[in-house]
Amino acid sequence: MQLSLTVRGTGADVVSYLIAKNPNNPYERDEKGFKVRLVYPIFTKEEVQFVIYVKPDPVDLVRNSSDLFDITHYINDREFAVSSLFITTIRKALGTALNGKPDEEYLPWVDHPFEMELTFGPVATDLRDQEISDLFKPIGYKVEIERGVSTIRERSSARFVTLSGRQSVQNALKHVSILIPVIDNYKHYFLDEREIEKLDRYGEGWLENHPLKQLIVKRALRFNALISKSKYYEKKKRNQDQDESPKVRLNDLRYEHILNYIKTLPHKETIVDLGAGEGRLSVQLGFVEGVQEILSIEPSNKSRIKALERFDQVIASDGYVKPQSLPGSLFYYDSRLQNKDIIILCEVIEHIEEERLPKIVDTILHDYRPRTLIVTTPNQEYNVVYEMDEDRRHDDHRFEWTRAEFAQNVEAWTRNYPYQISIQGIGEEHPTHGHPTQMAIFRREEG
Repeated sequence: MQLSLTVRGTGADVVSYLIAKNPNNPYERDEKGFKVRLVYPIFTKEEVQFVIYVKPDPVDLVRNSSDLFDITHYINDREFAVSSLFITTIRKALGTALNGKPDEEYLPWVDHPFEMELTFGPVATDLRDQEISDLFKPIGYKVEIERGVSTIRERSSARFVTLSGRQSVQNALKHVSILIPVIDNYKHYFLDEREIEKLDRYGEGWLENHPLKQLIVKRALRFNALISKSKYYEKKKRNQDQDESPKVRLNDLRYEHILNYIKTLPHKETIVDLGAGEGRLSVQLGFVEGVQEILSIEPSNKSRIKALERFDQVIASDGYVKPQSLPGSLFYYDSRLQNKDIIILCEVIEHIEEERLPKIVDTILHDYRPRTLIVTTPNQEYNVVYEMDEDRRHDDHRFEWTRAEFAQNVEAWTRNYPYQISIQGIGEEHPTHGHPTQMAIFRREEG
């Protein structure tokens, strides 16, 4: 992950004093889990470019961590994306410029606007390209966005952003210090009130008048308890003529649909939530009358720890069944999952390579033999309703199927097994594009 800044014009060479880095001495420092380097590919009186490059060591990042045995650390590319991790590591290297405190003779240059070009990446985000542009254009930048090259997908989710305009070095670094984590929308550390202070300090002079101020504050602080304390927070006025009933999230609708269906089943004593993540569905299954056992299966130790915390926070009532959080994977046979009443794959299959699915479903229907299998997945046709620029709703989705493709695959999976199939939609239905989520129910024929 890297950031490069190029300035042009009279006094460009002063940049080395503003960032307090000698062009004749390459900068290199070791941070925990990272090696930080800064070099000058170009250095003249009229043009200067510096590049700061951060190389992570994923093994060192998790050394002495409670998640050391979580295999997802070794297959996760998160540490290689420009994010709050990157901003934290470069803040020390560029602290002099970011805080506007060079040697006294160069203080007049702190506010000097240069013609500049700033590039950073790769960045992963759920924002559309236009939304990224809308973050930078109001503060004086022309924005160009380039996609990375992927050997797995036709279109990479990684993006490289180039900003050009007339800015002071300090302001440019302030802007990216706030907006890179906003774009990425991921924080690698616990958020507290110090985050408000950072937002106030680096947002001073530009954030208060930004048209997307509320979005920036929300994504920077994440939690309502922090957002409401920010000086940039604006409480929305209530419109008495407007319907103020909260909109139900699609994820909640999925859970509600699954739970309501399970309640109608004659056999629901034993349930497997396969690919359970942080246990949000598993914990709700514990309140369904008649359920006696819930196996919450998840390969990620980090997610399982959050699931266990969630299970422990539930105030148990009569009849509540606490889920068992167990390590497991769809890719390996697990005898503990045999002959259960229900197996659930809620928004799981789209995270798996499409060519691996037939083998996984074969293991479930042939070896595990549940009475009922419930599978939900996005309806690709509905994406147009969300006005998405992307082909898929999430960067980690390996595929998304249309309704016809889903029906075709479901039929193929059960061709050799005694299961009846029904397909339903979940969420608000569009007259042309159907429901946002599609659900297949497999019922094993008795006998």
